[in-house]
Amino acid sequence: MAPKNALVFGASGITGWAIVNQILNGFPTPDTFESVTALTNRPLTAEAALWPQSSKLQIVSGINLQNPAGQAALEAEIKEKVKNVDKITHVYFFAYIMNEDPKKECSINEDLIKAAVTAIEHLSSKLEFVVLPTGTKRYGVHLLEENFPFHKDTPLKESLGRIPEPYASEMFYYTQMDMLKQMSVGKSWTWCEIIPDMIVGFVPNNNIYCLGQVLSTFLSFYADKHGKGAEVPFPGTEKSWKNLTTDSSQDICAQVSIMASLQPEKSAEQGYNAGDTARPVTWEQKWPVICEYFGLKGTPPPPGGSGPEPRAYLAEHFDEWKEFEKKHGLQSGRVGNDRSFGGFAYFIMTMLNFDRHMDMTKTNEMMGKYAHDVDTKGSWWTAFDRFKKAKIIA
Repeated sequence: MAPKNALVFGASGITGWAIVNQILNGFPTPDTFESVTALTNRPLTAEAALWPQSSKLQIVSGINLQNPAGQAALEAEIKEKVKNVDKITHVYFFAYIMNEDPKKECSINEDLIKAAVTAIEHLSSKLEFVVLPTGTKRYGVHLLEENFPFHKDTPLKESLGRIPEPYASEMFYYTQMDMLKQMSVGKSWTWCEIIPDMIVGFVPNNNIYCLGQVLSTFLSFYADKHGKGAEVPFPGTEKSWKNLTTDSSQDICAQVSIMASLQPEKSAEQGYNAGDTARPVTWEQKWPVICEYFGLKGTPPPPGGSGPEPRAYLAEHFDEWKEFEKKHGLQSGRVGNDRSFGGFAYFIMTMLNFDRHMDMTKTNEMMGKYAHDVDTKGSWWTAFDRFKKAKIIA
């Protein structure tokens, strides 16, 4: 197999970061990839990202896929900044722009992937594969228990159809998949999607959907304020405490992305659930393990209520948090910033209170000898170790 050259859009995001990290750490083999180019919106150094030093790595910041000067200007900018763009074989498209209007969100993100893939098509004759992340939202979990269409179909399989209208037309994942399917007809490249649920992982910059950062800052501060051994009630409900889920660690998401992209004869236009284990887990099982990392005792939610909501708790104690930052020499800006969606942690731990675990059969077959399970400690504690190394938590 000739060496591959990867281009990662959204490389400072939870999974984009992990794809770069996995490649630089030699997954699946040290010789599989000749290079990896990490595209980030905001400036980022390899040191700040915690990526290993490597001659394979190029970091490029500031490329605007919504270039107001048009497609030709975008391609000229990529050609200028990405030194080996003519050798790119694999595109991992993990860029995303949130919009509260579903129709606008579909349009924006369809345009993003079209601009990106069109540019690489024009600049590299060696393009082989594009990976698109979707998520269990494509199964309709965001519609919550009342409207979730696949209650009787868990564990969720990739063969499940699209969610019904009017919701299907508001699903930007479907729009992006339809775009890739249309664009790849008769081409030398193909594509697939990976489907994680809630992704557990580290980010070097603030990220809208990083529950790991929300919980790690909260629990690190809570342990300092209340002392080791303190009890922390689960910040969800009695119902969400028990529901079956599948965690998706960032390393597993990255490995599934990479392995699928290297097997086009098997993975073309396929979807693959990206989960840590075929065995479903609950917050009842996870919360004590998560809290243990910080020397705390994770307990059930109080009857009829829930524990302290992490972001609200930190907001109430913001002045003390700033002192905590100074005391431990932490990076600033991880609490009280405008790069976090305030309701995300509440949504995940409270409102997703129904079974939504995934079937991993198809993915494990595709992964072959690289298929493996990750338990709660392996997933969450790895993320916490990375946040600690980055001086984001104490």
